[in-house]
Amino acid sequence: MRLQLPDDLGNCYTECMELEQGFLLSRLHYCPTRPLVEESNGPHAERVMVVTIGLRGKSGYRGDDAPGLLFKAGHTTITAFRAIQGERHYEADDPVSQLRLVINEAALNKYVGSERAGQILSGAGLHRLSFHPSSDATMAHAAALTRYMQAGVMAQPNCHRRLDLHIHALSLLSEQFNLLTPPKPAGATPLSADDIERIERARDILTGQLHQSLTVEYLATAVGMNAHKLKEGFRYLYNNTPMGVLLELRMRKAYTLLEAGKQVAQAAWQVGYKYPNNFSVAFTRYFGRPPKSIFGNRQQ
Repeated sequence: MRLQLPDDLGNCYTECMELEQGFLLSRLHYCPTRPLVEESNGPHAERVMVVTIGLRGKSGYRGDDAPGLLFKAGHTTITAFRAIQGERHYEADDPVSQLRLVINEAALNKYVGSERAGQILSGAGLHRLSFHPSSDATMAHAAALTRYMQAGVMAQPNCHRRLDLHIHALSLLSEQFNLLTPPKPAGATPLSADDIERIERARDILTGQLHQSLTVEYLATAVGMNAHKLKEGFRYLYNNTPMGVLLELRMRKAYTLLEAGKQVAQAAWQVGYKYPNNFSVAFTRYFGRPPKSIFGNRQQ
């Protein structure tokens, strides 16, 4: 679905597609010829979580029920709301491009469980859950989603790239969930602010050294934490083990590399696999399709 503002306001349009019931992907491109104030009614029938990735320019939101929001290139904004009234503000001759993922409570339950979904979406009015610089992985997934939307992938029946589009959207959504501090599990020992900082630093090491042979012991030493507590912290913050997070990061990076045209052996080496066959087995097990299918599709 495409919505276009009148031509006398400039080149301003949004495109929206439904990935699955309750999970929407939209792209906004506005370049107004004069300062533009657009009414926002928040038409969703139930509470939703919205992930907005700023690709270009900036815009703002103002409402009576919440402090102002900023949407800015290179940053990701995560909000939760239902029916809200406010205004979106755009500056004249300042191109703005944004990608949004909108997921309702029913779809959120499917991926994070009803308890976690309820906590994310709790409360009335508008809540800003996070505003942070977008990672390289986020920007890579956003760029791929933009390309697929421009190509009209969802409108093409039986198109193999519909699955690729869905994978990128879910990978992007998963990364944002990991950045939102999860609630304390019942009976769990809470982590101190210093513990959380060390664990997040360990994840940053994983992200920056995908090509290296990393171990839990190495990570623990690098951040000054014992291995047992590090593993407990990863389970608490990311619901995964350090090596599980490493596998997830490697597979997402490999998918992006293959889609960009890298050969299987090149992608394998860049994400830490010495032998392409081992990489192919891991990739196929993770995504349910071999890496050559991604590389081959890109070359067509």
